[in-house]
Amino acid sequence: MELSAKASPPKLSISFRSIFERYGIYIFLGLLFITASVVSPQFLNPQNLKDILNQAAALGMVAIGQTFVILIGGGGLDLSVASVMATVAVIMAHNTGGQDAFFLPVAAICLVFGILVGLVNGLLITKRKVQPFMATLGVMIIVQGLRFLYTKGAPKGGFPPILRFLGTGDVGPIPTSILSLAILMLLAVIVLNKTTLGRQIYAIGGNIETAYLSGYRIHLVITVGYMISGFCAAIAGLYLAGYVGISDNWVGRGYELDSIAAVVMGGTSFAGGKGGVMGTIVGVLIIIMLYNLVLLLHLPVQVQYIVKGSIIILAASFYAVFRKSS
Repeated sequence: MELSAKASPPKLSISFRSIFERYGIYIFLGLLFITASVVSPQFLNPQNLKDILNQAAALGMVAIGQTFVILIGGGGLDLSVASVMATVAVIMAHNTGGQDAFFLPVAAICLVFGILVGLVNGLLITKRKVQPFMATLGVMIIVQGLRFLYTKGAPKGGFPPILRFLGTGDVGPIPTSILSLAILMLLAVIVLNKTTLGRQIYAIGGNIETAYLSGYRIHLVITVGYMISGFCAAIAGLYLAGYVGISDNWVGRGYELDSIAAVVMGGTSFAGGKGGVMGTIVGVLIIIMLYNLVLLLHLPVQVQYIVKGSIIILAASFYAVFRKSS
């Protein structure tokens, strides 16, 4: 008997849901860029674009660390990052005397401080069973109080030239801020995608019971995640101090919420186990571009909060709907 039926070519299964989940944040960034270019001709000014990238660097550094703790799940977040940023800035100003010779040892102290704050957060959450929101909020307030005791409410000192270069300089045509962010982002991508720690972070965020049965050291991974967040916040604080050039008790104020917003916009699930650094950086760019556009259009500063809050709600709602339907 002769077969007359012809094999039909395989059909591509492409759905709006899959496209949105993979590329929605990038599409929105592109649309925002086009819209900003149309409504404000100044937006495409090279100096303005450079300012956007410089401002995105510090928030991006903090948000990378925030991504780690949110990926772990269990309501993970870090509200202490802004306090860490401000504290390392005043430590640097108070102890270098504006001299490059003291930069490296003081910078090392600042990074260790950030890691220790993350360690305290992690131990409170894993050993004392304090919810991440309350643990990091309490640590944030304690660090603020210690900072004001240390500075007596009036920060003094100056930053060494090398820190100013790291915050405002260029290596050829590329700002040092972008190089710093790119290096940190590359390291974070490698850790999350190519190491045992990264695999365990995704596994714990995906299903903590399965991860426990697989023999993962849950408490250790969670604690290390918060230590990474503290480390990233310290780096961001040093960069931002070099960028603004003045010692201030409130350097980085508001970055705790902006970093969480960037992570959520970037598609990382608060439930954990899904998302990544690349989406977070796109979320950072969206936030900074919105801030920039509000300034260029001379709109009240309150507008940026309304717009940002609305976008966060829409993004979270869309991701929740698509996760439920899948």
